[in-house]
Amino acid sequence: MEPISILLVDDHTLVREGIRALLEKFSEVRVVIEAKDGREAVRKVGQEHPNLVLMDIAMPGLNGIEATARITKEFPGVPVIILSMYANQEYVREAVAAGAVGYLVKRSATVELEIAIKAVARGETYFSPAISSYVTTDRAGHLKTDRSLIERLTPRQREILQLIAERHSTKEIATLLEISVKTVETHRAQLMARLGIHDVPGLVRFAIKAGLASLEE
Repeated sequence: MEPISILLVDDHTLVREGIRALLEKFSEVRVVIEAKDGREAVRKVGQEHPNLVLMDIAMPGLNGIEATARITKEFPGVPVIILSMYANQEYVREAVAAGAVGYLVKRSATVELEIAIKAVARGETYFSPAISSYVTTDRAGHLKTDRSLIERLTPRQREILQLIAERHSTKEIATLLEISVKTVETHRAQLMARLGIHDVPGLVRFAIKAGLASLEE
């Protein structure tokens, strides 16, 4: 197998250092590139052209699910493996819907991480045994999941929903996304209408339940 370059994405420095130390012990791994959030991950895929991405889910600003969706759309030749502490069905479904071809829970053994990387590098998929039952394939062999309410939102709506859940003000969201305050307000109104939610606390609760944001600071 050709040497593999990996982009490791996690917002916790100590976690990245620990996982990087493991990856560098694998003989097939040539280089490990790091990113601390979803936006940096998308940018570095374009700059560094890694063979695959190991992506955390719960990150501020742009979470791993949304970053995965952007990477698989903009760089379809770069596969993404979700590496997360979350093993519930909704996270797995959202990851697959975003285009991830692998999902590994962080409590997995080191040998499973190596197996997953090798499988995905060969063009296969890999899902931890604990969550593999959540994923099925269609007749063409494509991964599929049940459609959920969150999938009916546009990428921009999901991005704004996450920022709202992270307690950013309308003005802060407008600055971060380089759009007008009025545009943010319009998106927020559309979110409430589409989700049937009539206040910001309700949006926050929905975003946390859907995996777009976490209770962590």
